[in-house]
Amino acid sequence: MKVENAPFTHPLINFELPSEVERILSEAPSVVVPETLADLRRLSLCDADEQGWHDVSYEVPGRGDVLEARVCRVSNGIAANYVDPYMRRRDPDCMVIGDARRTDKPTFEGRYGKPFDDLRGDTFDWLKTQPLAVFPFNAGLPGKGMDAIVVAPANAGFFALGLALLQGMIEPKDVPEGFSPKAVIYVAPPFRHTHFDGKQVVVHNRLDGMHELFSYNLYPGPSAKKGIYGVLLTLGEQEKWITMHCSTVEVVTPYDGRVVISHEGASGGGKSELLEQVHRQPDGSLLLGENLVTGDRRSISLPQACDLRPVTDDMALCHPSLDNGTGKLGLMDAEDAWFLRVNHIDRYGVDPNLESMCIHPSEDLLFLNIKAQPNSTALIWEHIEDEPGSPCPNPRVVVPRSAIPNIVDEAVEVDIRSFGVRCPPCTSDNPSYGIIGMFHVLPPALAWLWRLVAPRGHANPSIVDTGGMSSEGVGSYWPFATGRRVDQANLILQQIVNTPEVSYILMPNQHIGAWKVGFMPQWITREYLARRNGAKFSEKQVKASRCSLLGWNPDSIMVESRQIGTRYFNVEKQPEVGVEAYDQGAKILQDFFRSELANFDSPDLDPLGRKIIECCLNGGTVEDYDALLGNGSLSKR
Repeated sequence: MKVENAPFTHPLINFELPSEVERILSEAPSVVVPETLADLRRLSLCDADEQGWHDVSYEVPGRGDVLEARVCRVSNGIAANYVDPYMRRRDPDCMVIGDARRTDKPTFEGRYGKPFDDLRGDTFDWLKTQPLAVFPFNAGLPGKGMDAIVVAPANAGFFALGLALLQGMIEPKDVPEGFSPKAVIYVAPPFRHTHFDGKQVVVHNRLDGMHELFSYNLYPGPSAKKGIYGVLLTLGEQEKWITMHCSTVEVVTPYDGRVVISHEGASGGGKSELLEQVHRQPDGSLLLGENLVTGDRRSISLPQACDLRPVTDDMALCHPSLDNGTGKLGLMDAEDAWFLRVNHIDRYGVDPNLESMCIHPSEDLLFLNIKAQPNSTALIWEHIEDEPGSPCPNPRVVVPRSAIPNIVDEAVEVDIRSFGVRCPPCTSDNPSYGIIGMFHVLPPALAWLWRLVAPRGHANPSIVDTGGMSSEGVGSYWPFATGRRVDQANLILQQIVNTPEVSYILMPNQHIGAWKVGFMPQWITREYLARRNGAKFSEKQVKASRCSLLGWNPDSIMVESRQIGTRYFNVEKQPEVGVEAYDQGAKILQDFFRSELANFDSPDLDPLGRKIIECCLNGGTVEDYDALLGNGSLSKR
């Protein structure tokens, strides 16, 4: 006779569980339902030794006990560090699709030669043997996302804490009536050793009425953060809206002008940096750049910078309900906390605002890849080393939105959409695609193309580097999407068509030709555009760039009576670069666009999109792009 397990009940779970989750919880040796973030912080240290270290380890057949991470309490929060340097940043190839629905992504069966069903069952069986933690959360926002739940080993409390901070756990007393999970994260770390040769793997399994996400590793980037991003993108694909991969800030000038700028781009493209105050030298000046050939340094003064009111850091919900019919883009933050990379903060004083916020936070933070000892203070410029003398390039801190000064909680309307590209140096001896000036103005059609090809860029610190110029994929969020490129391309194009009052710019970081510039181009551009109150450029203020893929650029600009000259806008005029090297760099860009745009050769592509791509393949001018979409990007004055 078949014996049925008794239904799982828990005094803190007052909603109907998915059947698979109920079966797992009913057989697990114990189940913890944290009521608050404080409970999760305690769970993160549940087995701490006398020195204060909580080791997160799992029994792996044939290997014994395998240590994944060490966690400790610090005065300003919780610090967790991964033992394996590979686990300290996201593997760009970690996602696979476990179902048979339409997708351009690698499928589990295609990569591993067998259906996902057996491993799914093995994962459930393993979870049934573990003390577990479970709590509900919203993927996205209430009414603009999806009810969700996580099932994780209780000893991985720091991972659960990261998820709860990023996505916003729902305390049992606040679970709304009718809450019904349609997404589940299952966390099973040892499977990366038993099934995936130590690699990060996240499996998305899209079922009728349910999105399952299996995280076979403990780095929150591919799962707790980008995995949930994939859930939102899948939902938006069904409902015809987008979750943009962008930071957003309301910039308030010294004259009380206000402009909202969103900044898109691949990881490392400067999204978080857009929200930072401009970095100053000890004398208060701004280092525009250092010439890598001559050693010259160029600085300017900026007596007063604009005030910043952050809106989003990485994921922005562009839900149809936020469209006010003004022709601008309505959006709001999709997250409850920000996953800030701090590799550029390598010493005290680089970013006093962020440093102070992290040393004396209003509530405890979560630090990853930061050198810390139990009961010390985690300092965001003290990065753990991957090997002696080689600091981890991806130190992170998870900061709740409520701890960020001047945060904007409501929806905003975007005036300017910028796109960031991480550029290598370009010189006559070593030509490259580092030919992008301080900023370029793009017609909407060309702005759409940049979002299709989304260059990952030079020396990306956030992911395992694959070398060379590569694409992050459509929208720069393609690594997290579960469906087809062409569907996302059509959604982005329709979004651009529906928001004709938005302007578009392109900005580099790290290098402009032979000049090492860091993120100064976007900080200076932000200050400059805000002081213009978002006004369109006129035909007299900009000219067509030598490479048509770069749209238009000014010859020079004035910021608070300080001139920034032509070498920063017309890279071919740098003596260390010249026309020949510039044109070689332009060809690298053109070849890259041609290669990437081939991915969108589909009968399902929007006819307007097909015309724009044909314009690119035929070597179209910026005027050709401008004629294809909109009523002219430049004013006539």
